[in-house]
Amino acid sequence: MKVGIINVTGYSGVELARLLRHHPQAQLVAVTGRGAVGQKLGDVFPHLAEIDLPIQQELANSVDVAFSALPQVASAQACVPLVRAGVPVIDISADFRLKDPAQYKEWYQADHPAPDLLEKAVYGLTELNRPALRSARLVANPGCYPESAILALAPVVKEGLVLPDIIIDSKSGVSGAGRGLSLGTHYSEVNENVQAYQVGGHRHLPEITQELAHLRSGFQPRVTFIPHLIPMTRGILSSCYATFRPGAFGTAEQARKAVRELYRESYRGETFVKVVEAPPQTKQTWGNNDCLIYPTVDIRTGRLVVISVLDNLVKGAAGQAIQNMNLMFGLPETAGLEHIAVYP
Repeated sequence: MKVGIINVTGYSGVELARLLRHHPQAQLVAVTGRGAVGQKLGDVFPHLAEIDLPIQQELANSVDVAFSALPQVASAQACVPLVRAGVPVIDISADFRLKDPAQYKEWYQADHPAPDLLEKAVYGLTELNRPALRSARLVANPGCYPESAILALAPVVKEGLVLPDIIIDSKSGVSGAGRGLSLGTHYSEVNENVQAYQVGGHRHLPEITQELAHLRSGFQPRVTFIPHLIPMTRGILSSCYATFRPGAFGTAEQARKAVRELYRESYRGETFVKVVEAPPQTKQTWGNNDCLIYPTVDIRTGRLVVISVLDNLVKGAAGQAIQNMNLMFGLPETAGLEHIAVYP
């Protein structure tokens, strides 16, 4: 397949190029970049020097599928003409995730350029949405925070085991903020420091709420989501808390055993979602497409606790996008993604 990347010069874009380089059935034929037009990809990113492509203003080549790694709003503007022309598009930004255009405007302070496409876009969390993705022409790749939280909570929400009040506490590496310069991501600001941010409402909150609600008819989640920036480059760790519906289980010990079996069964056969036996660490997913999930129950309070980790640039962005591409084109989902985490 001939593949194009819009905005290869961002962190998600360059990660797409790295992963696609050794994809067995995809050839990267065109890349764009807003700040490096005319330069060779290998001159901007020396580790990609063997990909002999110029960075263009627009996708000049005919492609079988296009990935957009532009920021929100700009991404929709670039994707819409391709979608209208019949080119399959996988958008890594947030531009096609929310179904309600009014909600999009509220959170992104812009009118959506193609509200008619919001309902047609398929939310690209492969493990939970395979049937729709197989025939999708426009995929809204999940946000990195939402992916870690939704995969962590999906089994209990689907089974109706938890009450709507849910707390999600997430920590992310600095690459989640993108490659653009900002004071808040300077080394001296981030190093030896941890901070909560957008406590009043992060843009990923409506996405999390929307997708959790889709998992079970009548479920109306009330989510408190607090993200934190920590001094590392890659990775997300989410700690999710919920209270069980009265009568869901007997004792807390019984709940712990039942929950672990539920999660093992829910993700049985999934290559990239693994239910683990101990609280996972972000380094265990560094550079690969895994999401590791540890479900347990606090014996003292009877509260559900689920910890999940993933690499925000792979499973949380580029790797998830390629997994979706594989499914759309009838390829093995693992194609180009069978990487073991880099450790330490």
